[in-house]
Amino acid sequence: MIKKVKKEALTTAHYALLYEADPSKKMVEDYITRGICFDYQTEELQGILVLLPTHPRTLEIVNIAVSEESRGRGIGQELLHFSIDFAKKEKYDYLEIGTGSTGFQQLYLYQKVGFRMTHIEPDFFIHHYDEPIMENGLPLKDMVRLRLHLS
Repeated sequence: MIKKVKKEALTTAHYALLYEADPSKKMVEDYITRGICFDYQTEELQGILVLLPTHPRTLEIVNIAVSEESRGRGIGQELLHFSIDFAKKEKYDYLEIGTGSTGFQQLYLYQKVGFRMTHIEPDFFIHHYDEPIMENGLPLKDMVRLRLHLS
C-alpha cells in the first residue's frame, strides 16, 4: 500500500495532495527534488509522504497528507509509523516534523505517536508564504517543531 514514488512519476493527484498540506509550489518543488516521496494507494491515491534528510542523523517529514475522502481511517497514523520504521531502518537518530500552530488535529496525532515539541518558529508562515493561510478559522503564523528520538 505504501510505496516509494519518483518525482517524475508524481501525478496531478499527488500534487493536489502535496499542495493541500503545503500551498507553496516553490517549497513543494524544492523538497520533492531533494527528498524521498512515498504514496499510499489502494485503487486510488489516498495519501502522500515526503521525507528529507536535514541534519546529520536527522530525517524530517516535510509533507504528509491524506485525501479528504480517506481521512479518519488511520492512514495518517499508518504513514507516520511507516516514517518511523523507515528512519530506524536507515539508522537515523531523530525524526522531525513541523506543523502550523493552529493544526490541532495534527499536533494531537504527532504527539500520540511519540513526537515531542521542541520549539516554535514565530511568524514562519508569514515570512515564507506569499498568501495568508487560514487554518481552523485562525490565521496561521507560527510553526511548531516536533521531534521523535529513535534510539
